[in-house]
Amino acid sequence: MEITIQRDGLSLFGLLEGTDKVENEEIAVLMHGFKGDLGYRKGALLDDLVQTLNAAGLATLRFDFSGCGNSGGRFQDMTVLSEILDGLKIIEYARYTVKAKRIYLIGHSQGGVVASMLAGYFPDIIAKLILMAPAATLKDDAIKGECQGVVYDPAHIPDYILIDGFKVGGDYFRTAQTLPIYEVAAQYSGPVLLIHGALDKVVAPVASERYKAVYENSSYHLLEGAGHNLSGQTGQRQTVRDLACSFLKNMI
Repeated sequence: MEITIQRDGLSLFGLLEGTDKVENEEIAVLMHGFKGDLGYRKGALLDDLVQTLNAAGLATLRFDFSGCGNSGGRFQDMTVLSEILDGLKIIEYARYTVKAKRIYLIGHSQGGVVASMLAGYFPDIIAKLILMAPAATLKDDAIKGECQGVVYDPAHIPDYILIDGFKVGGDYFRTAQTLPIYEVAAQYSGPVLLIHGALDKVVAPVASERYKAVYENSSYHLLEGAGHNLSGQTGQRQTVRDLACSFLKNMI
């Protein structure tokens, strides 16, 4: 089912799948990465996960961050902080409209950073957390003045920087330099599943290793042969699907 959620005058587009109930026992909220979307293309990571989780009887909610996909706003205005604000509204929707008793967060890449911080802000609300190639190195990159191969002066950030045809606003880099990513994430003590590709050229596995050090109640899986989108060698994507499904469906 297509849904629209309002956030500060912006319309966030999403898909609620795997349920038609007024009240739900559980729901998984999925968050996409930098320059991404909720997974419209067949075979996209988030679409693969949704199909697997729905088949296992778990409701899902995936959405486009503002400025991305079919949501309102300009991509140039996107920051990690704006995505956190989007996420606050999505969690509110899961709590009060879907009326889910247990909410799970799943984030890929930058969506993993957002999910980790939201779990830190809502440690009493989020039941489980899955981080896939979480891009916490975005802070390190912003301090150095680099973004996916594009170099800039971190002490004199321009109004925007062009990254693969996307205008990324200067506010994105300015705020990224001081984000308290791991400090906020550490406030969450629930169960965490960390998955990273050993061949990830976008986000180094050290990001997940640092999360592992922060989370006492976590398991970390480094997938040999897998890249940033957690595919590569035959069966790697299926491994991700199996790990996520098992983690969420097994009661603790």
